[in-house]
Amino acid sequence: MKRILVLATGGTISSTPQKNGLAPGMTIEQLSSFFDRADNEIEFIPTMDKDSTNIQPEDWLTIGRQILEHPKFDAYIITHGADTMAYTASALSYLLNDLKKTIVLTGSQIPLSFEHTDAKRNIADALTVASKADFPGVYLVFDGQVIAGTRAVKVKSHSFDAFASINFPVVAKVENNQLEKKYNPTFNPAAFKTKFSLDTNVYLLKAFPGLSANFFDFVLKEKAGLIVESFGNGGLPDIGRDLVSGVKSLSNANLPVIITTQIMNEGQDISLYEVGQKVAAAGGITSGDMNTEAIVAKLMWAMAQTKDLSQIKKIIQTPIAHDLDRLLT
Repeated sequence: MKRILVLATGGTISSTPQKNGLAPGMTIEQLSSFFDRADNEIEFIPTMDKDSTNIQPEDWLTIGRQILEHPKFDAYIITHGADTMAYTASALSYLLNDLKKTIVLTGSQIPLSFEHTDAKRNIADALTVASKADFPGVYLVFDGQVIAGTRAVKVKSHSFDAFASINFPVVAKVENNQLEKKYNPTFNPAAFKTKFSLDTNVYLLKAFPGLSANFFDFVLKEKAGLIVESFGNGGLPDIGRDLVSGVKSLSNANLPVIITTQIMNEGQDISLYEVGQKVAAAGGITSGDMNTEAIVAKLMWAMAQTKDLSQIKKIIQTPIAHDLDRLLT
């Protein structure tokens, strides 16, 4: 028998019909009644009651602290809205990277209060993983899939199979309360001492033809970190609306510019084309095959550890919690 702590944060799973549409409204007593406690000792904490659209980085810290403040438990389940669940899973993967316990996030596309809902299955599957998994780390459990927290991306807005594991194998599958491991994840804590902290002064920019370079001036003024979703393998224009010079100006000011790609699968090889090599030469920090949700959380975490640009680059490019499998420079 395992001791499991359930942290409820709101989301669709606990939503009920209200005057202006669905919103979290289920009590912790109502939510807890859907958890089978026959084989495990389960306790519940109503951590917050938010649509996940309103979940902020400060909430990631709150969830993480509650886990750290309850070390007697063997595993943890977080019920969460689906829309930003992948961001929360990524953030907890970094904040709790040295915690050798299993942490599961789950939610649903249809509320528990509805007759035809995926929430009941997802709760049962989350309990199966929390009680039977022999591997530590943060995982997102949805529609029978167990996905590494830093690899989950929401790819469907209504279907039950809402999440995909990007550039990384599905760790396990759950069927009829049985856990079938598909991949053996290795526990990979950070190779350096870290602080439980986040710096939210981060911006995300998606490149498109015609994008003005003026945004880089704004980021420079804000002294912020920037993530750029580039074209293809890491290319940005350097003719006409010159974005490469913007990358260089931020890098020269010791501000991190993380280069990812708009292409979801297969990562990037920034050295393959001349346009990518120019971005790298300007100081762009390549992020390999990481997804944007993980990069956002990791950059906030990295910037809270240090303001040294070379150390931020080292943190971004160091594999932690299964977030980086392929880094081509």
